[in-house]
Amino acid sequence: MRLRALLETDALGLRLLGGEDELDRTVRGVMTTDLRDPSRYLSGGELVLTGLAWRRDPEDSERFVRILAAAGVAGLAAGEAEMASTPDDLVLACARHRMPLFSVDEDVSFASITEHVVRQVSGERAGDLAAVVDRHRRLMTAGPAGGGPEVVLDLLGSDLDLRAWVLSPSGRPIAGSSLAGAGPALPAAVSATLAGEHLAASRTGRRGPHRVTAAGVTYSLFPIRSSGRDLRETVLSDWLLAVEADAGDWPEERLDLLHGVTQLIAVERDRREAARTVRRRLAQEVLELVQTGAAPAEIAARLRVAAPVLLPGLGTAPHWQIVVARVEWEGGDIPGGPVAQALLEEVLVDPDAIGPDPSDRIAVAHTGDEAVALVPLPSVPPVSSVSSDADAEGAAAVAGLHADVLLAAIREPLSRGLADDGRLTLGVSAAVHSAEGLRGALEEARHARRVAAARPGRVCAAGHQELASHVLLLPFVPDDVRRAFTARLLDPLRDYDRRHRAELIPTLEAFLDCDGSWTRCATRLHLHVNTLRYRVGRIEQLTGRDLSRLEDKLDFFLALRMS
Repeated sequence: MRLRALLETDALGLRLLGGEDELDRTVRGVMTTDLRDPSRYLSGGELVLTGLAWRRDPEDSERFVRILAAAGVAGLAAGEAEMASTPDDLVLACARHRMPLFSVDEDVSFASITEHVVRQVSGERAGDLAAVVDRHRRLMTAGPAGGGPEVVLDLLGSDLDLRAWVLSPSGRPIAGSSLAGAGPALPAAVSATLAGEHLAASRTGRRGPHRVTAAGVTYSLFPIRSSGRDLRETVLSDWLLAVEADAGDWPEERLDLLHGVTQLIAVERDRREAARTVRRRLAQEVLELVQTGAAPAEIAARLRVAAPVLLPGLGTAPHWQIVVARVEWEGGDIPGGPVAQALLEEVLVDPDAIGPDPSDRIAVAHTGDEAVALVPLPSVPPVSSVSSDADAEGAAAVAGLHADVLLAAIREPLSRGLADDGRLTLGVSAAVHSAEGLRGALEEARHARRVAAARPGRVCAAGHQELASHVLLLPFVPDDVRRAFTARLLDPLRDYDRRHRAELIPTLEAFLDCDGSWTRCATRLHLHVNTLRYRVGRIEQLTGRDLSRLEDKLDFFLALRMS
């Protein structure tokens, strides 16, 4: 049944407080709760009835409604038995999350509403229930555990004559009708458009399916979503199901079936997520060894263990490349590291690669707000076929990831998912052929990411080729040159701090670490923004540098690293 049907029955005592544009949502059940977090009991499509006992202060409304929206609830009905009227903060929270909100007259019991909804939903489904159950049984029997998402999509084609694809957040095809030979492939431009439209719709809180027209064809997009988590934690890594059809006039049974398909594919995605545990652990171990300055022989031994897991069947130790990513949300309430880790695992593959398997050869770890990917590369030509070790390094680099190619593949759709409150920056190292090179590659990728962070845009990337030569040659700078360079930049600040206890050096370090963000830096230092601006102005006055310029930021960064 549709939400608007509830308003047509006067005996239910419901009054609409907000969400007029969402009344065509389908109600699949009803749940009564006063839990502060009822997410574990929600499966999507419910009308939630609540007496508001969970509300202790106005901030509770935002949290409660956000949980309902993430779980795919159809609507919320608040009882007025305990309160004279529905609180304004709840009305505003529902408006922000596009959640239809009803008030329930104090003379109407929740039991009466529950009985009415259950009776209506059961009656509507009775006619075709047998067919739906049969299809679900076949999907569960031959579904993902028995052959991957392709099996489910094949059943959609044979049972409902629907062409469908599972896409990654960047639009890369994971599975689809065309991959099994059933019709032409989905064009790359169309895939990217569908992914971008899906991410944009998801960020607004609208429930699927989302109808999109691309290249003159109408598609319906169904989210394949991880439930129970903040949308910003999953929106950049969740898959989507794109169906070549307009689901606007579909009967309820067919929509139920498609939602069931997304749940089956979500199970498969979770299974593959669990399978990444070993690769993540290997990456974490290698990263810790590299960051703590372990002996190259120890790192090399760990890499020999990792190579067969990441490159099964190839038998030879590969070259390696490192990619560093950082995802930042305004407000800083969502940890960036795990989000960036999941994102890299989904998008850090060849954009032309098809299926989920290529991502199974990438190991990603995260530390703090940063994710680090250890990317194995195919073996380069034998040394005898190139003129020098430098040529071998160059051949490996050519075979590896390039920041501009990666950026072109992901920028458009992921920018839609980041909306106006998120940012993704990536740095890509050159390829290295030994354990000795990994520490330098990690620093190189981090430097490149900082270069990317200084650029405008929601999604930015930089490669090792874009780093200034003094960064690449830093280990070879003579000690006396290092001392002169750091003294020229930092001694005026140290002298000022010594005389005035102004903490200009810690302020400079924090400002650079926050990529020049006034808000995040002031929050980290527990300062008012105006105080931070005064300190930065004093730094610029004492040194003659401008911290809004990338070149001066890099010089300060290097001086701090060398001091």
